[in-house]
Amino acid sequence: MEAPTLRKAGSKQEEAFGVQPRRVADLGTVPSLRRSNSSLRKVRRSQNLFGNSEKQENLSSWIPDNIKKKECMYFVESSKLSDAGKVVCECGYTRQQHLEEATRPHAWQGKDWDPKKHVQEMPTDAFGDIVFTGLGQKVGKYVRLSQDTPPSVIYHLMTQYWGLDVPNLLISVTGGAKDFNMKPRLKSVFRRGLVKVAQTTGAWIITGGSHTGVMKQVGEAVRDFTLSSSHNEGEVVTVGVATWGTVHNREDLIHPSGGFPAEYVMDEEGQGHLTCLDSNHSHFILVDDGTHGRYGVEIPLRTRLEKFISEQTKERGGVAIKIPIVCVVLEGGPGTLHTIYNAITNGTPCVVVEGSGRVADVIAQVAGLPISEITISRIQQKLSVFFQEVFETLTESRIAEWTKKIQDIVRRRQLLTIFREGKDGQQDVDVAILQALLKASRSHDHFGHENWDHQLKLAVAWNRVDIARSEIFTDERQWKPSELHPVMTAALISNKPEFVKLFLENGVRLKEFVTWDTLLYLYQNLDPSCLFHSKLQKVLAEEPERPVSAPPAPRVQMHHVAQVLRELLGDFTQPLYPRPRTGDRPRLLLPVPNIKLNVQGVSLRSLYKRSPGHVAFTMDPVRDLLIWAIIQNRRELAEIIWAQSQDCIAAALACSKILKELSKEEEDTDSLEEMLALADEYEHRAIGVFTECHRKDEDRAQKLLTRVSEAWGKTTCLQLALEAKDMKFVSHGGVQAFLTKVWWGQLCVDNGLWRVIACMLAFPLLYTGLISFRERRLQAGPGLPRVRAFFNAPVVIFHLNILSYFAFLCLFAYVLMVDFQPTPSCCEYLIYFWLFSLVCEELRQLFYDPDEFGLMKMALLYFSDFWNKLDIGAILLFIAGLTCRLIPALLYPGRIILSLDFIMFCLRLMHIFTISKTLGPKIIIVKRMMKDVFFFLFLLAVWVVSFGVAKQAILIHNESRVDWIFRGVVYQSYLTIFGQMPAYIDGVNFSLDQCSPNGTDPYKPKCPESDAVRHEPAFPEWLTVILLCLYLLFTNILLLNLLIAMFNYTFQQVQEHTDQIWKFQRHDLIEEYQGRPPAPPPFILLSHLHLFIKRVVLKIPARRRKQLKSKLEKNEEAALLSWEIYLKESYLQNQQYQQKQRPEQKIQDIGNKVSTMVDLLEMESLKRSGSMEQRLASLEEQVAQMSRALHWVMKALRDGGFGSEEGIPAPAPQKASEGQDLEPDGRQEEEDVGDTHHVNARHLLYPNSHVTRFPVPNEKVPWETAFLIYDPPFYTDDRKDRGLVDPVGNALEPLSGISYNAVDGPIDRRSFHGVYVVQDGLPLNPMGRTGLRGRGSLGCFGPNHTLQPVITRWRRNQDGAICRKSIKKMLEVLVVKHSLSEHWALPGGSREPGEILPRKLKQVLRREFWSSFQNLLTQGTEVYRGYVDDPRNTDNAWIETVAISIHFSDQSDMDLKRLNSHLHACDPGMSVRWQVVDRRIPLYANHKTILQKVATLYGAFY
Repeated sequence: MEAPTLRKAGSKQEEAFGVQPRRVADLGTVPSLRRSNSSLRKVRRSQNLFGNSEKQENLSSWIPDNIKKKECMYFVESSKLSDAGKVVCECGYTRQQHLEEATRPHAWQGKDWDPKKHVQEMPTDAFGDIVFTGLGQKVGKYVRLSQDTPPSVIYHLMTQYWGLDVPNLLISVTGGAKDFNMKPRLKSVFRRGLVKVAQTTGAWIITGGSHTGVMKQVGEAVRDFTLSSSHNEGEVVTVGVATWGTVHNREDLIHPSGGFPAEYVMDEEGQGHLTCLDSNHSHFILVDDGTHGRYGVEIPLRTRLEKFISEQTKERGGVAIKIPIVCVVLEGGPGTLHTIYNAITNGTPCVVVEGSGRVADVIAQVAGLPISEITISRIQQKLSVFFQEVFETLTESRIAEWTKKIQDIVRRRQLLTIFREGKDGQQDVDVAILQALLKASRSHDHFGHENWDHQLKLAVAWNRVDIARSEIFTDERQWKPSELHPVMTAALISNKPEFVKLFLENGVRLKEFVTWDTLLYLYQNLDPSCLFHSKLQKVLAEEPERPVSAPPAPRVQMHHVAQVLRELLGDFTQPLYPRPRTGDRPRLLLPVPNIKLNVQGVSLRSLYKRSPGHVAFTMDPVRDLLIWAIIQNRRELAEIIWAQSQDCIAAALACSKILKELSKEEEDTDSLEEMLALADEYEHRAIGVFTECHRKDEDRAQKLLTRVSEAWGKTTCLQLALEAKDMKFVSHGGVQAFLTKVWWGQLCVDNGLWRVIACMLAFPLLYTGLISFRERRLQAGPGLPRVRAFFNAPVVIFHLNILSYFAFLCLFAYVLMVDFQPTPSCCEYLIYFWLFSLVCEELRQLFYDPDEFGLMKMALLYFSDFWNKLDIGAILLFIAGLTCRLIPALLYPGRIILSLDFIMFCLRLMHIFTISKTLGPKIIIVKRMMKDVFFFLFLLAVWVVSFGVAKQAILIHNESRVDWIFRGVVYQSYLTIFGQMPAYIDGVNFSLDQCSPNGTDPYKPKCPESDAVRHEPAFPEWLTVILLCLYLLFTNILLLNLLIAMFNYTFQQVQEHTDQIWKFQRHDLIEEYQGRPPAPPPFILLSHLHLFIKRVVLKIPARRRKQLKSKLEKNEEAALLSWEIYLKESYLQNQQYQQKQRPEQKIQDIGNKVSTMVDLLEMESLKRSGSMEQRLASLEEQVAQMSRALHWVMKALRDGGFGSEEGIPAPAPQKASEGQDLEPDGRQEEEDVGDTHHVNARHLLYPNSHVTRFPVPNEKVPWETAFLIYDPPFYTDDRKDRGLVDPVGNALEPLSGISYNAVDGPIDRRSFHGVYVVQDGLPLNPMGRTGLRGRGSLGCFGPNHTLQPVITRWRRNQDGAICRKSIKKMLEVLVVKHSLSEHWALPGGSREPGEILPRKLKQVLRREFWSSFQNLLTQGTEVYRGYVDDPRNTDNAWIETVAISIHFSDQSDMDLKRLNSHLHACDPGMSVRWQVVDRRIPLYANHKTILQKVATLYGAFY
């Protein structure tokens, strides 16, 4: 039924709309309407690459081709004049506002104006951006479109061209269109709650868009939110659907090529009967029907658009939900009531705000009453209170219609929510709206757990964990962990950490959740904006194309992920996910139940299937999820997952490493800072857990440092910390104690250094006990093991090498300065031999590969160290000098090269001194300052060269000697900085004896420009002096002080972290000498010879020293990790305690407690008032009982002859307390106690037709009750099978031959309820009025008999045992469903005349089984015989049925087996199945009643 036009031209009573029934025609679809948020972000990011002009050009070309407006094409003068007194057309526009074709002589001349013929569509001329003049720079979107525009096109415009995200919720706000007053507190609560629910759930708010009434309230709510929120909280999408012909100043919006922007002026004073658009709405859809000043044009299109949007599916994170819709009602009049009625009829939940006035308050006042007490008189009394202005104009039929609609609205309490501010514990509108949606979802019939699953998906989509905790995760529903896996995936992809925490609290185990397919699905749905996604795409681009014959595989595979992760973690780790072999595929962990979720053509249920007997694909699923969260920089999510990890120190250090590597490539400054902050946070977590471990047990803590972690690529915590440059962790006391322990080897760390040096120089002192060892056997044992242990200690090896290196340098210096002969001396040969031992040691370091990285990788690692590069450079330079030295002609150049090489060997000493706590940091400072000098020299070179060239060009003419040019330009300019002034810069020291006039003397500079006669300088001295002053000013004062400042900054920066830097740097030296042979050069050649024999001759592989990397036994490792987990929990508890002790947190907690106390006090006052109301109600009830008792006593006395009947006072009618809900949770049954009349037979809209019934309130249903205004329409459907039905029409002659209350030929017209009344030749429904005469779509007048066979069997498990629930046995029933229907049904219904089996049953049974089933029917048990409350019933035709139960108690029953074998749906649109009997299965209501009787008959669960 189309919503009626609510306003005439010139009136502005109210705005209203209705949700259309499901008979709306197919609207067509636009491709790619369903898009995830990630795809929308991709589109927007690609769109941002282009200019606004290109986007506007795309919009300007698409809209005119797809969206039309309406224009009147025939001017017909109206009898009414415009507000300005001008002649107007029937459409409302003046002659000047029509097109030229409309005013010419026309073929329609003389005909009446018909909008269907005389209004035509043409491309729209009003669209683009809208800016409200004088109200800020907020830019909205608008479009003018025809009322016949398909909703799919509008939705496509909003999501594709306007760039709106697909909503998670649709909030349709309706109510009064005139300005109305609300209490300030209620107004504040409504505004805050409405915007909160829209902003937190990602909803669209749809209103009428004008600056009046409820639309103005919504706009001001959005305005208040915008002013008080930050820019990153997101915009609230508010869509105004208004009538184009009623918009004031709409001429400003007309731009044929699009307004970018169009400036709109709000002129409320001059708007007249028109309305202005509300400036706080973000989008406007202006509906055009070609008329001017007619309200209500937008209602049908708005209804269709809302219905279309609510049928779309929003997919996010593998979970797809249909977009829910809720109607919010404020105030309102008759149109609003019609809106609520249509919404409730179509299953849309409504939230009515009590206290807003008029219709909202009328419904709120009676919502808690039984249906039997919602009478015409009560509604009339309420209308007199809330509609005082128009109450006198309301007719009796109008009040009856209102009563009927309100009864139907209140009857479906599960869809109606009354928001009472401050009552019933309700505090916020947003909670009321979401609870209303969940309550409506809970009331819908679903199979199994689908209802709860749907509610949970809604809560996840809305991101309202508070609603999930209070409404879904309750004692009423126990969730299996496997049932939460799909929504867990959605919460992860959507980055909703609170839901992840909630699911973990409710039993989800990450080790069971993370499977191969789940992880692959997560990586396929990475956030496209994250850096890891782009790196993964690069790896995929380098992947070779698969052959055509190869089986298809997902584009992203885990070995691709492993490749990128290895780049981030470092090549020292093994790949986390190995490349699968051909035909090999890792399996999943655990099975989960059958979950129906279709995602992009792939069923999420397939992610959780597996065959038993396969092992998990990974050693640590928690690690995999942690990496997935970290690479996307999701702080809260990673924190939750890290708390679940077992190898937590390694995990934290690995996260730090990954984040630091990603930050190096991140271009966005904000993201880079977030990554570095998060990396620092995880380093602190590793330090915190390690501190706990070190306090408890130092030895076990040190084992954690060197334990090989299989989960993190066979690396260690210490290696991860070093690669990540986590200086704070490495400088931790426990780590340093371990390094010191390694440095001293088997010696005690408290040995003095002088003792070590003394024993080095005189090793027999070892036998005196001067040196103490950690192991007792060495301390008290024989001498040889002690000597071996002493000389194998890294500290001893280091000092021996220092002594050896100093000896080498002294010998080298001696040879260069004293003993460099044409023929090499013995000392020089000794240097060659010494250097050869150094070369052998460098080669050993290069080829030492205990981890089997390979030669290329080891070479890269070797040359990545600066000191190794210096060593190679020094060796190569020595070889070059030696080559020259052995050639007699190049003896002197050879000595020069060797002298320079000596400098490089001396520089190598700095690396040795890094072990010193004093010199180590200073060496780091020098290295940093070298970088500063490099950049400084670039600036200095600019000034030196510029001044030098200018000076040389001014003073010297045509100097051709290159060496003297270099001296004059660079050398002298450089020396000038340090105070050596040029000789001829000012002419004072000019002398021709000190220079060469022609430049021919190679030892003298060329003379400057001079006067040959007077022998005086001829160059401008004043200019050269000024240039010199400026040069010295900028170089000496500015640049040198800049260099000093740079050095000072570097020093301060390093000095603050001196201790950390030194502790971090000493590890490299300790590791180098821990693996170095004990003998110093040149005696190290003996060790190299021994090593050569072992590796090359005996083929013994290299092994890493256990002190820095050790692989533990499985039992020992499991015990160590369990101990680490225990201490990690202790660390997290300490962190929570410290967080609570912070002053800011204490202040916040105190504030929360105060707020809670205020709320409790308010609730207490409300409870007191509620308690007082209950006591008054109880008192009223007792008084009423006393009144009835007194009346009974007086009647008894009268019957006994005492007193007369005239004096007996009648008892006062009992009044129920109004406005009280019968059940606070709103879970009443659909039928109230006392609502005994047929309900479905009185629905206002007759099914499958456009006929509207006459409204019949409950109290007027019985025929015995007078209803003088009752005038129902007559309707009889002209059925195709007219030979089997009664005649059509309301004429009595064709119906006179029908025999009622008897068998009339093949039709039995007798009723199971006895003889029915026949009035005016037509039978009367024995259950009362229905609001419609005729037979409707039924076949016969009077009773239409049907048969309902209820075929049941016991539900059994795989073992054949009968399933039970709540102790009772469970039944299964045979049900059928047509493709066009939403409900399942029993396989019964009407029968052909003379037939026994119903037509529907014949459609699912093979013909050969019909006779056998007839025998089963005769043996069945009758469970019901009588009237059926059916929507097709009328005053003169109704349905009566016989329900027969056919139960198979034995699963081996031959009849049951034959029945199953003969089940066959002849119609492809028909489905048949066995369904578990439960009160929530989606079955027709009257069939549920029958099924309940069958369950009661067999004592089964229902």
